Amino acid sequence: MNLLRADFARRADEAAHPLVLAVILPTLNERDNIAPMIDRLAEALGPSGWEAVIVDDDSADGTAEEARRIALADPRIRVIQRIGRRGLASAAIEGICATAAPFVAVMDADHQHDPRLLPRMLEAVSSGDYDLACASRFAAGGDAQGLASERRTKGSRLANALARKLTGSDLTDAMSGYFLLRAETVRSQAPRLSGIGFKILLDILLTAHQPLRVKEFPLRFGRRAAGASKLDRAVAFEFLVALYERYLGRIVPTRFALFGTVGGLGIGVHMIVLALLYRGLGWTYGFGQAAATLSAMTFNFWLNNFLTYRDRQLTGARVILTGWLGFCATCLVGALANVAVATMLHARGLHWVLASLTGIVLGSMWNYALSSRFVWGRFR
Repeated sequence: MNLLRADFARRADEAAHPLVLAVILPTLNERDNIAPMIDRLAEALGPSGWEAVIVDDDSADGTAEEARRIALADPRIRVIQRIGRRGLASAAIEGICATAAPFVAVMDADHQHDPRLLPRMLEAVSSGDYDLACASRFAAGGDAQGLASERRTKGSRLANALARKLTGSDLTDAMSGYFLLRAETVRSQAPRLSGIGFKILLDILLTAHQPLRVKEFPLRFGRRAAGASKLDRAVAFEFLVALYERYLGRIVPTRFALFGTVGGLGIGVHMIVLALLYRGLGWTYGFGQAAATLSAMTFNFWLNNFLTYRDRQLTGARVILTGWLGFCATCLVGALANVAVATMLHARGLHWVLASLTGIVLGSMWNYALSSRFVWGRFR
């Protein structure tokens, strides 16, 4: 009964203070962070006028269950548990599109981002003077000591230097995962956002029809409290995605372009193996082509898993082995066509390099379509 009375009182207070801000918290294995983060948000934002949308990528540690437990007694908490989908960018987009709040903030739940900045960030954007407020580790007064290592700090600085070149802005931390803007800004851009990887802020800046007016706030980047980082070493991949989105996104789907890029690298692997076996060791062309094809497929699987589909990345020895077998199986028809056509063309006098390239092109479309569906889950 006391719980019901408290809930009634909270809802009455919320009616007096309508929803203004939604804080989007993408999570992965961060069960122990949720309750302390809610307490910090309440301390920074007050008892009402806000909600926290926890977008969990089906964490193995029960993060979504913990968030739902808290939500039973706190209507400010909402939970989206995603099955078969991963990645900070897509999680942020889904959370923003799921709220009715006119303003949204995206931040980490691991306590590296200080919620006390939120009122000032909200004031800057709600005033109409700025379109976006960004918490920057590298602005004057900021601090990036919470990064795991000096190497990662240097990598972040390099990434931001590249981002400034790409966006044409003087933003000191375009790779920040902590920012606030109007929800309608993201919802209007959502069909054009790639939703791939972790650079959601960079994606928003590049997709905007007009340059966004940005206000930076110095952030003292804290140490991670618990959970696993959603970032990995493929920082350069974020810029590859951004370049595709900016220059090719309206012509070629981004994921297919990435798949094709990996395939292009696979061609190099294919040719090296074929030259070694056919020209170097004297294998017959047919056997050399078959071995080179298998080598290239294996290379393509590993690189696609790490880059192209890293938001759906297969992990664990058994899952990876199953995925590799599935990738080879779905590519089998394309591989057979590759070998058969290339061998036929070579037998008719076409140079072995041109014959090999022709076979590769014929198999590429098949490989992409079926591997997207049966290895990494579904089409995008």
